Amino acid sequence: MEQQRFTLKKNERLCSRTTIQELFTKGQSFVKYPFRVSYLRVDAGDTANAQVLISVSKKRFKRAYKRNRLKRLSREAYRLNKTEFITSLQKNGLNIAVAFIYLPTEILDYASVEKGMKKALNKLIKDTCREKE
Repeated sequence: MEQQRFTLKKNERLCSRTTIQELFTKGQSFVKYPFRVSYLRVDAGDTANAQVLISVSKKRFKRAYKRNRLKRLSREAYRLNKTEFITSLQKNGLNIAVAFIYLPTEILDYASVEKGMKKALNKLIKDTCREKE
C-alpha cells in the first residue's frame, strides 16, 4: 500500500503574471470566510490540475511576519486538504487556477483557517463540476 504524500510542489503554485491577471479580470469569485476565492479554468498544459495563489493584504497587516504567518497557515491548510479537490479535477479532466485571499483583519488560529479552507475547496468542487456539465 502506497503512502500518500501531502506536498505542494512548484508546478502547483501560480506564478505566471498573465494567468494571474486573467484570473482577476476574467475569473469568477466567491467568499467563504476567511477567504475570498477567485478561480478560472485554464488550458491543460504541463502544469498541475490546480495552481494556487495565496495572498494576504499588506493594507490589513503592515508587518511582514504577520502576513507570512497567515500565508503559511493557509498553505498548510490547502496542502493537507487538497486531495479530494485534485481527484475531482482529474476525474473531470479540468485544469484550474485558484487564488485564496485572506480577508479578516485579525490573525485567526489554524483550526479556523483550515475549516474555511475545507469549505472553500468543497464549494470549488461543486462550482467547477457544475460548469463542466
